[in-house]
Amino acid sequence: MLARILSMLIGYCFGCVLTGEIAARKFAGKSASKIGETGNPGMANIMINLGFLPGIITLLGDIVKCLLAMTISVLLFKSTGWIVVMYAGLGCTLGHDFPFWRRFKGGKGVATSSTVIIIYSFFLGVLANIAGMLVAIFTKYLNIAAPVIPVFFTVFMFIRGDVEAGILSLVLSLLALWCNLPTVIGIFNGTTSKVDVIGAIAKKFKKK
Repeated sequence: MLARILSMLIGYCFGCVLTGEIAARKFAGKSASKIGETGNPGMANIMINLGFLPGIITLLGDIVKCLLAMTISVLLFKSTGWIVVMYAGLGCTLGHDFPFWRRFKGGKGVATSSTVIIIYSFFLGVLANIAGMLVAIFTKYLNIAAPVIPVFFTVFMFIRGDVEAGILSLVLSLLALWCNLPTVIGIFNGTTSKVDVIGAIAKKFKKK
């Protein structure tokens, strides 16, 4: 149990490093909270409003911090098994979503959640991420796609009998839903706008 708790703490510390915030200050000279309509320090908001390069830097940074947390946890707690990857990833997502230095107002943890499920179970993680991407492309609602990814993975885990990973993935699903809840509700009352990520990126390239 101690290894699991420490893995989550390690993940949380790495998760608190918001690469979207760093990219926003580097390329726009202001906080990510002042970028776009959402002020989210995630890849989608940064890429749509600042361009491809800042967005990719944000995405890669979020993936790397999650990988570092998981790698350190695995090296420190080899005897506990591969499950520490899930705990470290969950901690990283919590840190990304609720960073202490930003008054617990962070991102939505899509990149970190996607990374941890792929590392824990590559094939099933990729399938879950594909499902989420298809939802985002066809509905143009990123807020729905975010929880779809861990929800799919949760189903896969319970089907194959990996209950502990399934429970942790379910927690990731609930976190994604909680972070996107206002905009999910907004879909039904008409206040949430659709986001054509592919179209927005294409426009950025055309302007150049």
